[in-house]
Amino acid sequence: MLRALHSLYDNRDGVTFVEFALISPVLLIAMMGGLDLAFNAYTSTMLRGAVQDAARDATIENSNTTALDTQVTNSVHNVLPTATLSFDRWSYASFSEIATPEDFNDLNGDGLCNDGEPFEDSNGNGVYDLDRAKAGDNGGARDVVVYSVTMSYDRLFPAPALIGLPEEYSTTATTIVRNQPYDNLRPAPATGNCA
Repeated sequence: MLRALHSLYDNRDGVTFVEFALISPVLLIAMMGGLDLAFNAYTSTMLRGAVQDAARDATIENSNTTALDTQVTNSVHNVLPTATLSFDRWSYASFSEIATPEDFNDLNGDGLCNDGEPFEDSNGNGVYDLDRAKAGDNGGARDVVVYSVTMSYDRLFPAPALIGLPEEYSTTATTIVRNQPYDNLRPAPATGNCA
Protein backbone atom coordinates (compact mmCIF):
# COMPACT_ATOMS: atom_id res chain seq x y z
CA MET A 1 0.00 0.00 0.00
CA LEU A 2 2.80 2.36 0.92
CA ARG A 3 4.63 1.45 -2.24
CA ALA A 4 1.51 2.25 -4.35
CA LEU A 5 1.13 5.68 -2.69
CA HIS A 6 4.82 6.43 -3.23
CA SER A 7 4.63 5.47 -6.93
CA LEU A 8 1.50 7.61 -7.31
CA TYR A 9 3.29 10.55 -5.69
CA ASP A 10 6.21 10.27 -8.13
CA ASN A 11 3.95 9.85 -11.19
CA ARG A 12 3.88 13.00 -13.41
CA ASP A 13 1.53 11.67 -16.10
CA GLY A 14 -1.39 14.06 -16.75
CA VAL A 15 0.13 17.04 -14.94
CA THR A 16 0.04 19.14 -18.08
CA PHE A 17 -3.65 18.39 -18.54
CA VAL A 18 -4.45 19.43 -14.96
CA GLU A 19 -2.39 22.62 -15.27
CA PHE A 20 -4.13 23.49 -18.54
CA ALA A 21 -7.54 22.85 -16.94
CA LEU A 22 -6.67 25.29 -14.16
CA ILE A 23 -5.19 28.01 -16.40
CA SER A 24 -7.49 27.82 -19.46
CA PRO A 25 -10.55 29.63 -18.00
CA VAL A 26 -8.45 32.62 -17.00
CA LEU A 27 -6.64 32.59 -20.34
CA LEU A 28 -9.91 32.38 -22.32
CA ILE A 29 -11.52 35.22 -20.34
CA ALA A 30 -8.45 37.40 -20.84
CA MET A 31 -8.41 36.63 -24.58
CA MET A 32 -12.12 37.39 -24.98
CA GLY A 33 -11.73 40.61 -22.99
CA GLY A 34 -8.80 41.70 -25.16
CA LEU A 35 -10.67 40.89 -28.37
CA ASP A 36 -13.74 42.76 -27.10
CA LEU A 37 -11.62 45.79 -26.23
CA ALA A 38 -9.92 45.76 -29.63
CA PHE A 39 -13.21 45.35 -31.51
CA ASN A 40 -14.83 48.21 -29.57
CA ALA A 41 -11.86 50.45 -30.34
CA TYR A 42 -12.13 49.53 -34.02
CA THR A 43 -15.88 50.24 -34.21
CA SER A 44 -15.43 53.57 -32.39
CA THR A 45 -12.78 54.62 -34.89
CA MET A 46 -14.93 53.45 -37.80
CA LEU A 47 -17.89 55.48 -36.46
CA ARG A 48 -15.74 58.61 -36.07
CA GLY A 49 -14.56 58.28 -39.67
CA ALA A 50 -18.09 57.81 -40.99
CA VAL A 51 -19.35 60.83 -39.01
CA GLN A 52 -16.50 63.03 -40.23
CA ASP A 53 -17.13 62.02 -43.86
CA ALA A 54 -20.83 62.80 -43.53
CA ALA A 55 -20.12 66.11 -41.79
CA ARG A 56 -17.84 67.20 -44.64
CA ASP A 57 -20.60 66.33 -47.12
CA ALA A 58 -23.07 68.31 -44.97
CA THR A 59 -21.14 71.56 -45.41
CA ILE A 60 -22.27 71.99 -49.02
CA GLU A 61 -25.46 73.77 -50.03
CA ASN A 62 -28.72 71.79 -50.06
CA SER A 63 -27.29 68.78 -48.23
CA ASN A 64 -29.95 66.30 -47.19
CA THR A 65 -29.89 65.23 -43.51
CA THR A 66 -31.66 61.93 -44.25
CA ALA A 67 -29.11 61.05 -46.93
CA LEU A 68 -26.24 61.92 -44.59
CA ASP A 69 -27.68 59.77 -41.80
CA THR A 70 -28.18 56.94 -44.28
CA GLN A 71 -24.55 57.31 -45.39
CA VAL A 72 -23.34 56.86 -41.78
CA THR A 73 -25.79 54.00 -41.18
CA ASN A 74 -24.59 52.14 -44.28
CA SER A 75 -20.94 52.58 -43.29
CA VAL A 76 -21.60 51.20 -39.82
CA HIS A 77 -23.87 48.37 -40.98
CA ASN A 78 -21.17 47.14 -43.39
CA VAL A 79 -19.21 46.16 -40.28
CA LEU A 80 -21.94 45.79 -37.65
CA PRO A 81 -25.36 44.98 -39.17
CA THR A 82 -27.08 44.84 -35.76
CA ALA A 83 -25.91 48.25 -34.50
CA THR A 84 -28.52 50.86 -33.65
CA LEU A 85 -27.75 54.50 -34.35
CA SER A 86 -29.22 57.76 -33.11
CA PHE A 87 -28.43 61.11 -34.71
CA ASP A 88 -28.31 64.64 -33.31
CA ARG A 89 -27.30 67.89 -34.98
CA TRP A 90 -27.34 71.48 -33.80
CA SER A 91 -26.49 74.58 -35.83
CA TYR A 92 -25.09 77.86 -34.52
CA ALA A 93 -24.29 81.18 -36.19
CA SER A 94 -20.63 81.00 -35.02
CA PHE A 95 -18.20 78.87 -33.01
CA SER A 96 -18.42 81.26 -30.05
CA GLU A 97 -22.18 80.60 -29.72
CA ILE A 98 -21.86 76.85 -29.13
CA ALA A 99 -23.66 75.86 -25.90
CA THR A 100 -24.40 79.47 -24.91
CA PRO A 101 -27.80 80.83 -23.84
CA GLU A 102 -29.83 83.21 -25.93
CA ASP A 103 -29.24 86.90 -25.19
CA PHE A 104 -31.84 88.76 -23.11
CA ASN A 105 -32.30 92.10 -21.37
CA ASP A 106 -32.22 91.52 -17.61
CA LEU A 107 -34.52 94.38 -16.65
CA ASN A 108 -34.94 93.40 -12.99
CA GLY A 109 -31.26 92.37 -12.50
CA ASP A 110 -31.92 88.86 -11.13
CA GLY A 111 -29.86 87.06 -13.81
CA LEU A 112 -32.88 85.14 -15.10
CA CYS A 113 -34.99 85.64 -18.20
CA ASN A 114 -38.45 86.17 -16.68
CA ASP A 115 -41.28 88.66 -16.11
CA GLY A 116 -41.71 89.48 -19.80
CA GLU A 117 -38.07 90.53 -20.32
CA PRO A 118 -37.16 90.70 -24.02
CA PHE A 119 -34.81 88.08 -25.49
CA GLU A 120 -33.29 87.34 -28.89
CA ASP A 121 -34.82 84.12 -30.25
CA SER A 122 -31.71 82.78 -32.03
CA ASN A 123 -33.18 79.38 -32.85
CA GLY A 124 -36.67 80.60 -33.78
CA ASN A 125 -38.62 78.30 -31.48
CA GLY A 126 -40.46 81.12 -29.67
CA VAL A 127 -39.11 80.39 -26.17
CA TYR A 128 -35.97 81.39 -24.27
CA ASP A 129 -33.34 78.62 -24.29
CA LEU A 130 -30.14 78.03 -22.34
CA ASP A 131 -28.61 76.70 -25.57
CA ARG A 132 -29.22 78.84 -28.65
CA ALA A 133 -28.75 75.93 -31.05
CA LYS A 134 -31.18 75.28 -33.84
CA ALA A 135 -31.71 71.54 -33.50
CA GLY A 136 -32.19 68.96 -36.21
CA ASP A 137 -30.83 70.59 -39.36
CA ASN A 138 -27.59 71.40 -41.13
CA GLY A 139 -28.06 75.16 -40.77
CA GLY A 140 -27.39 77.72 -43.47
CA ALA A 141 -24.38 79.31 -45.12
CA ARG A 142 -21.43 79.83 -42.79
CA ASP A 143 -23.30 78.22 -39.87
CA VAL A 144 -21.40 75.99 -37.47
CA VAL A 145 -22.91 72.52 -37.16
CA VAL A 146 -22.34 70.06 -34.31
CA TYR A 147 -23.07 66.56 -35.64
CA SER A 148 -23.27 63.68 -33.16
CA VAL A 149 -24.03 60.00 -33.68
CA THR A 150 -24.47 57.40 -30.92
CA MET A 151 -23.97 53.74 -31.82
CA SER A 152 -25.02 50.80 -29.64
CA TYR A 153 -24.60 47.07 -30.15
CA ASP A 154 -24.42 43.84 -28.15
CA ARG A 155 -20.88 42.86 -27.23
CA LEU A 156 -19.37 40.03 -29.25
CA PHE A 157 -18.03 38.15 -26.21
CA PRO A 158 -19.56 37.52 -22.78
CA ALA A 159 -16.29 38.18 -20.89
CA PRO A 160 -17.03 41.83 -19.96
CA ALA A 161 -20.31 40.77 -18.35
CA LEU A 162 -18.32 38.53 -16.00
CA ILE A 163 -16.66 41.60 -14.50
CA GLY A 164 -19.82 43.72 -14.32
CA LEU A 165 -19.69 45.63 -17.62
CA PRO A 166 -22.97 46.09 -19.52
CA GLU A 167 -23.86 43.58 -22.22
CA GLU A 168 -24.39 46.41 -24.70
CA TYR A 169 -21.53 48.64 -25.84
CA SER A 170 -22.33 52.25 -26.70
CA THR A 171 -20.12 54.99 -28.11
CA THR A 172 -20.68 58.50 -29.46
CA ALA A 173 -18.80 60.31 -32.19
CA THR A 174 -19.15 64.10 -32.48
CA THR A 175 -17.68 66.50 -34.99
CA ILE A 176 -18.02 70.24 -35.53
CA VAL A 177 -17.85 71.80 -39.01
CA ARG A 178 -18.54 75.18 -40.57
CA ASN A 179 -20.75 75.30 -43.68
CA GLN A 180 -19.41 76.71 -46.90
CA PRO A 181 -20.33 80.30 -47.83
CA TYR A 182 -23.22 79.72 -50.21
CA ASP A 183 -26.20 82.08 -50.69
CA ASN A 184 -28.67 80.76 -48.09
CA LEU A 185 -27.65 82.89 -45.08
CA ARG A 186 -29.29 82.51 -41.66
CA PRO A 187 -32.06 85.10 -41.19
CA ALA A 188 -31.73 87.71 -38.45
CA PRO A 189 -33.07 86.37 -35.14
CA ALA A 190 -36.54 87.40 -33.99
CA THR A 191 -37.21 88.90 -30.59
CA GLY A 192 -39.65 87.75 -27.93
CA ASN A 193 -40.53 88.20 -24.28
CA CYS A 194 -39.57 85.77 -21.53
CA ALA A 195 -42.40 83.91 -19.85
